[in-house]
Amino acid sequence: MRIKVINPNTTWSMTAKIGAAATAVAAAGTEIVAVSPSMGPASIEGHYDEAVSALGVLDEVRRGEAEGCHGYLVACFDDPGLDAAREIANGPVVGIAEAAMHMASFVSEGFSVVATGHRSRIILERLARSYGMGTRCRRVRTTELAVLDLEVEGSEACSTILAECRRAIAEDGADCIVLGCAGMADLAGLIARETGVPVVDGVAAGVKILEGLIGMGLSTSRAGGYAYPNPKIYAGDLVRFAPDPARARSEGGGGCRG
Repeated sequence: MRIKVINPNTTWSMTAKIGAAATAVAAAGTEIVAVSPSMGPASIEGHYDEAVSALGVLDEVRRGEAEGCHGYLVACFDDPGLDAAREIANGPVVGIAEAAMHMASFVSEGFSVVATGHRSRIILERLARSYGMGTRCRRVRTTELAVLDLEVEGSEACSTILAECRRAIAEDGADCIVLGCAGMADLAGLIARETGVPVVDGVAAGVKILEGLIGMGLSTSRAGGYAYPNPKIYAGDLVRFAPDPARARSEGGGGCRG
């Protein structure tokens, strides 16, 4: 199977790290294709970055459909563009936040998310509630780190994150840590060894969930809100994002959904 791992930001050093983490857990016979969009922000830190980056995610899913990809992983912890990507992908689409939180719920009674900048806290708390994890997520913890600090060799990013993970265990009653950024994918093993609790990286979790979904022949339902988009005219720079009327007809899309 071929899984396309989409880092929604345009920082290729982070994409390489994410791709390595995905490849490390992939089963024999799973091909990992790690990409960054050709357009978008260098990092995603807030609602505006998230909204803009969603177009890059959709562009890569459209490319992946032509390339024969069987599933897609949105490798940003905000899960930007996830619902829209599910509408246009033939195969399943998984976001790393949703994957990590569900995986953590299988191995713990309560987890804390450790993320980067403080402005992400409200976004991630909202995601936890929307994924039904409001009672399992003990706390979303953030730091003074910017996302791109994770890419600076010799920085204090690792020690800062580790210290916050230790506080989460001591203060939150968490018995599992969820790493709240795809750029932390290379830290999971070290933090697990140092803290003695399960540490879930959403990139690894998402790959394994996708392998299971694809292996079971499961894809996104077209019977409800994830039906293929209604065909209509798109204007300006977004012309190439217009839904395909032929595909809408073949998949039963195009109905009235409000």
